[in-house]
Amino acid sequence: MARIEDHPIVQREWKSPFAFTFAGRPVTAYPGDVISSALFAAGIRVFGHHPKDGAPQGIYCANGQCAQCLVIADGRPVKACMTAARPSMVVEPVDGLPSLPRMDRTAAPHDIEVRETPVLVLGGGPAGLSAAIELGSRGVDVVLVDDKERLGGKLVLQTHRFFGSTQAVFAGTRGIDIGARLEKEVRDLPNVDVWLESTALAVFGDGVVGVLRKDTYVLVRPRMLLVATGAREKSLAFNGNTLPGVYGAGAFQTLVNRDLVKAADRLFIVGGGNVGLIAGYHALQAGIEVVGLVEALPECGGYKVHKDKLARMGVPIYTSHTILSANGGGAVESVTIAEVDSNFRAIPGTERSLACDTVLIAVGLDPVDEFLHAGREIGLSVYAAGDAEEIAEASAAIFSGRIRGLEIARALRASDEEVPEEWRTMGEILKSKPGAATRENVPEIAEGVVPVLHCSQEIPCNPCTSVCPQKLIRIDGADIRRLPQYVGSPGGATCVGCDRCVAICPGLAITLVDFRKDRELPTVTIPMEFGESRPRVGEQVAVLDTTGEVLAAVNVDAVRRSDRTLLVRLRLPRAVAKRAAGIRVQEAWVGEPLPDAVEPIGDATIVCRCERVTAGEIRARIREGCRDMNEIKTVTRAGMGACGGKTCAVLIARLFREEGVPGAEVTENVRRPLFVEVPFGAFAGVEEERA
Repeated sequence: MARIEDHPIVQREWKSPFAFTFAGRPVTAYPGDVISSALFAAGIRVFGHHPKDGAPQGIYCANGQCAQCLVIADGRPVKACMTAARPSMVVEPVDGLPSLPRMDRTAAPHDIEVRETPVLVLGGGPAGLSAAIELGSRGVDVVLVDDKERLGGKLVLQTHRFFGSTQAVFAGTRGIDIGARLEKEVRDLPNVDVWLESTALAVFGDGVVGVLRKDTYVLVRPRMLLVATGAREKSLAFNGNTLPGVYGAGAFQTLVNRDLVKAADRLFIVGGGNVGLIAGYHALQAGIEVVGLVEALPECGGYKVHKDKLARMGVPIYTSHTILSANGGGAVESVTIAEVDSNFRAIPGTERSLACDTVLIAVGLDPVDEFLHAGREIGLSVYAAGDAEEIAEASAAIFSGRIRGLEIARALRASDEEVPEEWRTMGEILKSKPGAATRENVPEIAEGVVPVLHCSQEIPCNPCTSVCPQKLIRIDGADIRRLPQYVGSPGGATCVGCDRCVAICPGLAITLVDFRKDRELPTVTIPMEFGESRPRVGEQVAVLDTTGEVLAAVNVDAVRRSDRTLLVRLRLPRAVAKRAAGIRVQEAWVGEPLPDAVEPIGDATIVCRCERVTAGEIRARIREGCRDMNEIKTVTRAGMGACGGKTCAVLIARLFREEGVPGAEVTENVRRPLFVEVPFGAFAGVEEERA
C-alpha cells in the first residue's frame, strides 16, 4: 500500500512524519493519522487474530461501530480506526485473548459533572450541523457532540459535487467544501458548544445522556434531544466475508478520501446503490483498478449518471448477479460471482471469478437510532434528523436538519417562525428515489455551441440551470426532479461556450459540442476529475458514450482546470460528437474474469463477526424451534461481542425469514444499556494521559 500524493480533489499538508511500532516493527505516520490508516499505508492489513479460531482480524467499518480493528496501544485496548497515532506509541496486535493491563493507580469515587442545556445534538454531520446553525442563530444554547476529531460526518469523505438544489443545499458544491462551510458557520456561533472526540453512551431513565468527553465521563441533561447520528453500513453474509480485504464502503472512503491511503490495488464492489457507484469512482480517482461491480437487482438502484460514469470509464457492471465468495488464504485474492434468477438464487453454471485484493460491501445502510428509541421510551423530548430519521442522500440530511432545528426552536419558544411549506416540500423532493430512465434528449442543432445533457433520469438536481449566464438551461416548473432542457435556438439566444454547466454538473453528465470552427469535425468538451497528467495534451484517448461503447480514438487538443474539474477538449466526427460522454480511464482487460471460477472452501459464512458464529450454527437453532434472538445469543454467543449486535442482528433476522419464520414470531435482542463500549475506568474518574 502507499500514500496518495496526487489526488485530483483532496489536498493534505504532509507535516513532519514520526514513528511508532506495531508488533515491534517501525511504522511511519503523519500528524492526523489514526493507527489503522498508518498501518494500511505500511501495507499491514491484519491487526490480530480471533481467539476462537485464529481468523485474521482487521479493519471493517472504520467508523467505531464494530471492534474488528482492536489493537493494544501503550497497554490499552483501543479501536485502531478511532485512535490517533502518536510518536513512540507501542502498538501490539490482539492475538487470542489479551491480558488485562496492570492497574498501577486507583481512583476514589468522585462527583460526575452534570451539564444542563436546552438542546443536545448528537452527531456533527450534515444534519446535526444544519440543525445547530438554525438553533444557534436564534439564540438557543446547544451542546453538539461528535465522536470524531473534526466536524462534518461523512461530508469529509465526499469529494464529489452534490446533487439537489443550488439554493437550498449547495448543489454543485463538493461535499468536503460543504462540510467546511457548515463547520465555519457553527464555529461562528458562540452559543453552540462543540464537543469533539466525545461519544454518547446511553440515554438513562432520568432524562440524562451519558457522554464520554474524551476521557472524562459527563452527564448531560437536555430539555430537547436531537439525534443526528447518521447510519451504519449493512453487512452481508457470504463465504469468506470476514477475510482481511473485505470491508465497507465507508471504511474505503475514509482511507482513500480522508487519509489519502491507497487502500487497494484491485477492487471489486458489491452493491449498485449510490454508495457503491460513488466509491468505485473514488477508487479510480485514487489510481485503483476497479475490476467490477455486482448488483442483485436487474438495474442499479443508484443514480443512472453515477452508473454511466463508471461504465464509460471502463468498469464492468454485472446486474442480476450476486457474490458467492471472497477467496484467499490470509487475505482476499479473488471473488466469485454468479447470475441470479428472479428469486435471487444463484444459477448453477454461471459462476465466474475475478482477481482482486479488496471486496467493498455497499449493500445499504441502517439508521443509528438507538438514542432515538431510548429517548422516546422514557418520554424525553427527542427529535431525529438525517439518516437517523430516514436513510437518504446527504443533501436531504442537510435540509432535514434545518427543519428539525426550526421545529425545536419553536418548541422552546425561541422563535415563532413556522416551518415554511416550501421547506417541507423540498425536504420530500430531496429524499425521493430516482425515477425511471428515459432516452437522452439530444438537441438537433448542429451549429454554434450546443450543450448536450446526458442525464436521462429524474433526480433532484438543478446546478446547471443556476450557472448558465444566458438562462438557456431550464427545468419545467418548480420540481427540480424534472430533466433540464437546453432551450437555445439558432433564431434566438444561443450558448456562448462558457463551460460553466460542464464544470458544475455533479454527474459529469454535460458535454459541450462546438461547431463554429468545423461543422464536420466539431470540438467536444468533456469533464473529468483526475490529476493533471490524465490525460495530457496530444495523448490519444478512447471516447465513449453513456453506455461505455467506444465511439472513437482521438488526440486531446487542450485541457483546462475549473475548480478541480478538468475540461478536456478534443475533436470528433459530427456523427458521434453529441453521443460522446466520457473518456475511458482503465482498459477493458482490467475487468476480465479468471479462466476458471474459484470454488469456495467449506462453509466460511460468518454472521456474527465478533464471536465468529456461522450461519449454519444459527440455522440449526432456528430449525430446532428457537424464536428468540436472546436465546440464540445465549447458546451461540451471536450478538455477545464488543459491537453489541450492531452488525449481526439484521443478518440473524434475515436467517429467520429465509427459514420461513414470520417476523411477528421472533423476539428481538434486548438492547444493551450502553450503546458503545467504554472503559470502566471512565466511570471511576480514571483519566488517560494524552500526548
